[in-house]
Amino acid sequence: MPDILLVILAVVFVLGIAINIHEFGHFIVAKLFGMRVEAYSFFGLGPRIWGFKIGHTDYRISAIPLGAYVKLYGDEATAALEGGESDGEKVPDEELYELRPRWQKFLVMLGGPFMNIALALAIPFGGALIYGVPSMPAPVVGVIKAGGAAEVAGIQKNDRIVSFGGIENPTWERIRNDALISPEQPIPVTVDRGGQRIELTVKPAKTEQKGNVVGDIEFQPDMGVEPVIVGSIKPEYAAAQSGLQAGDKVLAFNGQTVRNRDELTTQIRANKDAPAKLTVERGGERKEIQTTAKLDDDGIYRIGIGFGTENITTREKVGVGTAASYAVNTNLEIIRLTGKVFGQLFSGQRSVKDAGLAGPVGIVQLIAQIVREAGFAGLVGILALISLNLGVFNLLPIPLLDGGQIMVLGIEKFMSFFGKTLSMAIKEKIQLAGLAIILLLMVFTLFLDISRFF
Repeated sequence: MPDILLVILAVVFVLGIAINIHEFGHFIVAKLFGMRVEAYSFFGLGPRIWGFKIGHTDYRISAIPLGAYVKLYGDEATAALEGGESDGEKVPDEELYELRPRWQKFLVMLGGPFMNIALALAIPFGGALIYGVPSMPAPVVGVIKAGGAAEVAGIQKNDRIVSFGGIENPTWERIRNDALISPEQPIPVTVDRGGQRIELTVKPAKTEQKGNVVGDIEFQPDMGVEPVIVGSIKPEYAAAQSGLQAGDKVLAFNGQTVRNRDELTTQIRANKDAPAKLTVERGGERKEIQTTAKLDDDGIYRIGIGFGTENITTREKVGVGTAASYAVNTNLEIIRLTGKVFGQLFSGQRSVKDAGLAGPVGIVQLIAQIVREAGFAGLVGILALISLNLGVFNLLPIPLLDGGQIMVLGIEKFMSFFGKTLSMAIKEKIQLAGLAIILLLMVFTLFLDISRFF
């Protein structure tokens, strides 16, 4: 399949599902309450360019490629953005959105974000039930990069991290994630070394990961012993020219035993572009293979191999309860890290450029990179991430977003205590102001996306 077609299909798959599951949430809640749905645009805002009608609802594709929408009879506040006003047909009062109780309107608005968050939970939940959950290694230091942030801080092999950033008994995942969003920021660390608690401070090294500035503490936990099987070989790298083959089991690097994939990766990077000798097992025989790593654009030395599924031995089968807990905790961790990054922005600890904010171009780039590296199966994870962000973002009290419309319902409820209400003209102005804010955000993130090219 041509590369550009693959990327287009991947973008349509991820964004199409994430956006339409959101609109379906509004649609199904409105239908359950007996509200009449005038239009459901699967793609785009504005004038209808194609579609079909079932019952009272026009299912359509619209002209402006900015998401999708559901248009309810009696809700004219966003008519200008959703292809004009209603067709004038007399609709029974009990089917009009505008005449429904505020609590029903609230649930209709909440339906979209709810479905996004439900999808974000369902994906890791299903993955946990089918494949099990990752068994996180203990926070015991296994491999340290020579001259790296951990070594500079005084961290040693076999140290157990008992406190990181003020959090007692952190998991390895918590350590890695907090370091990831704290490049070059001092983090207090307490290690247990032979029964003695030692207070240290580590500054994660500043590096780039998929175009974003992140922190790296430059050590790996002790993963124990696991087979290191070559799964794939990139033809443009040295591994392909050296005769290394998929299925080879790597035993040693430059004569040093390889216990797991992390040790091999660390050894390759530390060796840089010096000649290297890999000892592998192939068909029951040992072979010595000479190779040389090359420096990639991201500043990392690689020989061009991927690891096979035989390496993935750290997953545990779980039941429904544990899978549900894993799904919730995974999403809460994403929200926590996102909130922490925005906190760093407002406190001045992180620049906007380094915050990893992605606009339309950035999202397409990320999807394209993932589908090239991992195929369509790799898109499931990014679909969960985008769906979660879409659900949470839509709950913000910004006009035009669901959170903004919920805010307007709250204002109307407050005004009703004094016998007043918001006019349709004011509601339309609020929605247009919201559109201006959203467009400004899109232009700003688009600028950040383009600036990363330079």
